[in-house]
Amino acid sequence: MELHDVWFVLIAVLWTGYFFLEGFDFGVGVLTRLLARDRAERRVLINTIGPVWDGNEVWLLTAGGATFAAFPDWYATLFSGFYLPLLLILVCLIVRGVAFEYRAKRPEEKWQTNWERAIFWCSLLPAFLWGVAFANIVHGVAIDADKEYTGGLIDLLNPHALLGGLTTLALFTFHGAVFTALKTVGDIRVRARSLAVRLGLATAALAVAFLGWTQLDRGDLTSLAALAAAALALLAAVRAIAAGREGWSFTLSGAAVVATVAMLFLTLYPNVMPSTLDPAWSLTVSNASSSHYTLTIMTWLAALATPLVLLYQGWTYWVFRKRIGTQHIAVDTRHQEPEPSRS
Repeated sequence: MELHDVWFVLIAVLWTGYFFLEGFDFGVGVLTRLLARDRAERRVLINTIGPVWDGNEVWLLTAGGATFAAFPDWYATLFSGFYLPLLLILVCLIVRGVAFEYRAKRPEEKWQTNWERAIFWCSLLPAFLWGVAFANIVHGVAIDADKEYTGGLIDLLNPHALLGGLTTLALFTFHGAVFTALKTVGDIRVRARSLAVRLGLATAALAVAFLGWTQLDRGDLTSLAALAAAALALLAAVRAIAAGREGWSFTLSGAAVVATVAMLFLTLYPNVMPSTLDPAWSLTVSNASSSHYTLTIMTWLAALATPLVLLYQGWTYWVFRKRIGTQHIAVDTRHQEPEPSRS
């Protein structure tokens, strides 16, 4: 196996890690409006991901940086051709991070409500747009002989891509509902289980439709096996959460995310961006990669740094492993009228 093949696999692993972790992260953000009934419950949901959301985004930064260094032509074509949707994702991630930090800076209801709405929309939009982007990458876009995208924004909003966006949105929201059931106590935990069952069934239908379409378009036997694994993991996750086995359900919903991303990358290889204008103009792991020397240096650096990243992120999840509920939310007494003294 050549180094450019190795780095294609490593980039696939980075994207898989990002969608596994940021997937439930986005899902919890969406659930702040779908599941939470009041401000206290929204605070519970936000607190379940509060210690980890920024660490989850490290995987995105690493995946983008690795793509830039290992496959510069892929990076250039992708980020120039998909400029507007990727810019919208970036703006959402920035606003979402600010919302987490600024929401509790002032006690006024309007202030907190506006930031909570920002968390909802800036979780929902990236969850949808990542599916649109990856569906287009796998299906192929209009790339000319100069490795430039010649289409427009409307071309990216095709039926296959929109179905991909709905699939990732549903999958991440289901993953987030299972995570919520795993991390909370009380009534919100019970309702998260019930919602997860309904979401899981809808997600399975969307995933089978989208991945089946992708399989018919460009798949082979290995991608078909990944498709089957994703569907089975989703159904098993629904069964586990219905039985109250949140730990198993979260493991299985995560496996569904992993199998889904694996299926997309298996369908894509050896291309990194297929051309719909002429297959000879497609970007591949060989014609879009950096030099052998660059890939060698990157391999050594990745071997040294990756274990450290995994250790500190695993430690973070271990430290904040306990469940929380509304009883753990402190009452904000600022700007409240003092109780009259009793004499």
